[in-house]
Amino acid sequence: MIRQLLGLYLLVGWGTAHAHTPLFDCFDNGDETLTCEGGFSDGASAEGVGVRLLDQQGKVLEQAKLDARGSATFKRPAGGFSVVFDAGAEHQITVLGDDIS
Repeated sequence: MIRQLLGLYLLVGWGTAHAHTPLFDCFDNGDETLTCEGGFSDGASAEGVGVRLLDQQGKVLEQAKLDARGSATFKRPAGGFSVVFDAGAEHQITVLGDDIS
């Protein structure tokens, strides 16, 4: 998924102007878990980047660091939630649970 996003990103021509933009997406595994993948537009690894699963009130339900493949898997919570990729200032992305399919 990240490779596809990176390819689209570079095809559109943004790669030169924003050489280190974070990329992040999550998908439902169909087994009550979700997997999130992250990376950077210049191909840099996101290994070790913190990811937080939050409830509707912003309370941390789970947290993990992306593995060597740039992914982390969580149990999908009931109700509203979001997932935050946090690689520091200007490198944060939030994915809403309603946007994960």
